[in-house]
Amino acid sequence: MILLKSIPKVDKFITHKAFEGLSTSLITKISKEVIGKLREDILNNKIQNIDENTLVSDVLKEYETIIKPSLQTLINATGIIIHTNLGRSLINKKSLEKAIEIATSYNNLEYDLLEGKRGERYSHIVKTLQNLTGCEDAIVVNNNASAVFLILNTFAKNKEVIVSRGELVEIGGSFRVPEVMNQSGAILKEVGTTNKTHLSDYENSINENTSMLMKVHKSNYSIEGFTSEVDFEEIVKVAKQNDVIDYYDMGSGHIIDLPFNLSQKEPSILEIMKYNPSLLSFSGDKLLGSVQAGIIIGKKELIEKIKKNQLLRMLRVDKITLSILEDTLNSYLKNELNDIPTLKMLFTSIETLEQRANNLFEKVKTLCKCEVIKTQTLIGGGTTPNKKIPSIALCIEHDNYKPNQLEKLLRKNNLITRIENEKLLLDFRTIQEDEMENIADILKKVFN
Repeated sequence: MILLKSIPKVDKFITHKAFEGLSTSLITKISKEVIGKLREDILNNKIQNIDENTLVSDVLKEYETIIKPSLQTLINATGIIIHTNLGRSLINKKSLEKAIEIATSYNNLEYDLLEGKRGERYSHIVKTLQNLTGCEDAIVVNNNASAVFLILNTFAKNKEVIVSRGELVEIGGSFRVPEVMNQSGAILKEVGTTNKTHLSDYENSINENTSMLMKVHKSNYSIEGFTSEVDFEEIVKVAKQNDVIDYYDMGSGHIIDLPFNLSQKEPSILEIMKYNPSLLSFSGDKLLGSVQAGIIIGKKELIEKIKKNQLLRMLRVDKITLSILEDTLNSYLKNELNDIPTLKMLFTSIETLEQRANNLFEKVKTLCKCEVIKTQTLIGGGTTPNKKIPSIALCIEHDNYKPNQLEKLLRKNNLITRIENEKLLLDFRTIQEDEMENIADILKKVFN
């Protein structure tokens, strides 16, 4: 009972000098919780005395934990360029600086400077996409999943959409094509089998209630062996012959041919546009290398119908997204591909990666056992499924730690690595040039 009477009063405790300048409401909330826990510990005979300095310290620690930003910068040494868990594509700093200037000023987001009246927010990227892809019109929503849903809801509500069974994908977050179709109001018509779908499967399934022939990119898997699928070019022809819409959910569309022969089974947006398709959609923050967005390009009459769908207002993007996306697309137009970090990492030569790895090796070789090795990695982010690309890594070992212990130690310092064949690797495909000194400092901190 004596200890209980000694518990500090919250209203007096929060006036402690250590709390000066801090948020009174937050300090009060934390103090109530800390003092409440103290009371429970006394009643359960867990505490024999009260130390006010300890209470103050506990409150300050919790205060710092709460106000510390949850989103933090990391060093990606996994080798996976479009790492979904690490924020996908990096945004060029110059693009972000332009977006900051737009966002911190009044701007012409929905104002036509020539006419002096209300304008359309999508107009800022339409001209660029027209010049880049040859499309008639375009629209942007907040991600490709939104684009898929919006297209299906606009054109296929209570109507059939024909899709190959081999393309009924599920991607991250349990996003399933059949369920998205159901939510959009479209009626799924599966054709073919898991491993084989023929053109005749599409042709024989078209009826008076068919609205669309849809092709879906197999973003996170591939089917090998006794297989067959229909090229989108053939789907476009059949759709036009039967007066229905052809639509390709490309998932991760790319503008230019990819290195390491990746484009062989992953045709670019420009290649697909040669078929004169009705609609395409793709992500902005994957192989395009920009901000999160769902980009829809295609026939003007179809885009106009999408714009009239009331759902568009819920899915539209803001001025910051449009500014960054426009700047990325302009980098393609000007052939300034080094300004797109995703492409820069993807196209970096093995010789350059090896040189960087050797430079880091020289800085840390006295701290641990390390070796520069050749390896392979994935691009990631639902792109080029199961296709590996060459890379260079620094293999690190230490007598005092197992690989999983090393991984955890480095992760605590915001250095994200990967374990392969029971060895910890720092893969240089994704390590930025200006991160080298930071990595060396982290290793010194961990091993000294």
